[in-house]
Amino acid sequence: MTSIDVSDQVTPERRLARTDLEPTVAPTGSRIADVVSTYVGLTKPRIIELLLVTTVPAMFLAARGIPPIGLVVATMVGGCLAAASANVFNCVLDRDIDEQMRRTRRRPLPRHAVDARAATIFGAVLGVAATLVLGFFVNWLSAGLALGANAFYIFVYTLWLKRRTSQNIIWGGIAGCFPPLIGWTAVTGHLAWPPFILFAIVFFWTPPHTWALAFRYREDYAAAQVPMLPVVRSAPVVARQIMVYSVATVAVSLALWPVAHTGLLYPVVAGVTGVALLWEAGRLLARANRGLTDAALKPMRLFHWSNSYLALVFVAAAVDPLLRF
Repeated sequence: MTSIDVSDQVTPERRLARTDLEPTVAPTGSRIADVVSTYVGLTKPRIIELLLVTTVPAMFLAARGIPPIGLVVATMVGGCLAAASANVFNCVLDRDIDEQMRRTRRRPLPRHAVDARAATIFGAVLGVAATLVLGFFVNWLSAGLALGANAFYIFVYTLWLKRRTSQNIIWGGIAGCFPPLIGWTAVTGHLAWPPFILFAIVFFWTPPHTWALAFRYREDYAAAQVPMLPVVRSAPVVARQIMVYSVATVAVSLALWPVAHTGLLYPVVAGVTGVALLWEAGRLLARANRGLTDAALKPMRLFHWSNSYLALVFVAAAVDPLLRF
């Protein structure tokens, strides 16, 4: 008779113990998806969407109709890669700030989902790819403008202005004004006054848009020692500045009508949406003058509407020549 070694038997208790001790291994597909998600997060996709909104309409305006689809695709791909590269470098350089802010502490670098060296290499690869795509499939003027925008964003805004002055977003925001120039030169191969008007729209629009968001996260910026205007100035002062820049945004947007010789659709859309933008800025100013708390100021109303405003104005600039075409 064969003896049975009790030690070899797997009792329910032992089965449970082994299960508890065995490491859980995530499926390969899940790990790959996590890595992809992490690197995509470094590129800040929402910001890239906004940049494309100001690039493609400039191409339609430059073409006075529908530009070649292949050219649009190449410009979009190159532009996405360029913006992604700049955003990755921004994440690397600002990772100490991002760790201290509620809005950004879940980004890949603050939660240590990727190390700074790998992120830096990723950003450099994206930048090289962007330059090559734009240079070979669009033109080298557009590629140079994209490269210049990235350099401005990284070295002027991120490394120099952001931590040193409350004027950071005014001048640092110039980097975000380049997409209309890139879109126009992609079609024409040269610069002209209409894309500079589009450039100026984004330039004057950026401070009200960003300061509205900074109102919402003022304590975060203060904790990270980033001197955004709402951190270093009172709410009424900031709200007045927002109104000034909002007025300038609307005025410059209407200047595109005679400069680019648009039809009536564009000035009507720019005028109506501009009134709505000024209305929201005025309401914010009124609430600030009443001495309300940051939450009661409701700055995100202006922030969200400013996004819609910019999109509608640029879409109108793209659709207007199609109607005449």
